[in-house]
Amino acid sequence: MAAQPDEIFSTFFGFEDWGRGKGPRKAAAIVRTLPCTLEELYNGATKKLKISRDVLSASGRKGTVEEVLTIKIKPGWKKGTKITFQEKGPDTQRGVIPADIVFIVDEKPHSVFKRDGDNLIVTQKVSLADALAGYTAQLTALDGRNLRVSIDSVISQAHEEVVRGEGMPIQNEQSKKGNLIVKFSVKIPKLTSEQKTGIRMLLTSL
Repeated sequence: MAAQPDEIFSTFFGFEDWGRGKGPRKAAAIVRTLPCTLEELYNGATKKLKISRDVLSASGRKGTVEEVLTIKIKPGWKKGTKITFQEKGPDTQRGVIPADIVFIVDEKPHSVFKRDGDNLIVTQKVSLADALAGYTAQLTALDGRNLRVSIDSVISQAHEEVVRGEGMPIQNEQSKKGNLIVKFSVKIPKLTSEQKTGIRMLLTSL
């Protein structure tokens, strides 16, 4: 059976579905990871990424062009946030729209804080003496500020101190922040029988 005119045109030029009114196809997106520190996701940052892309000249010759893509990280962005640069992929096929380049935010582990949604979590190791007599946690916030969190009550292993408004910026409400949750790990020393007896006597006398 003879091929239809639109099929010949599509096959020859690579314009699939042109005769059907759907236009040229688009190349599949190119997906890349964008590693970000917790400080960058807290304060915001600008990243410049240099890319090289293959292109066809008007005469059909292949060449390479270099370009710098600028990504402005907004405070509060989360792991999984996508940034799309339209049609910045290779442009080497007639009738094929260049692919989009998609960057997906990934959060680097932090040495002090752990993120939980819009909240930040930090764990403080405290001695038994501090747990019983009172403790002040001294922290450096992600924007460089010094934070002092004082606990006057007895600290148990399950104790959590919530500092409101000291968490991550909320992405769509830049004026608001989540909370800072301070958890505690109480170091229990090994005691001799005499020490245990002395502590028991002290506590029963209170």
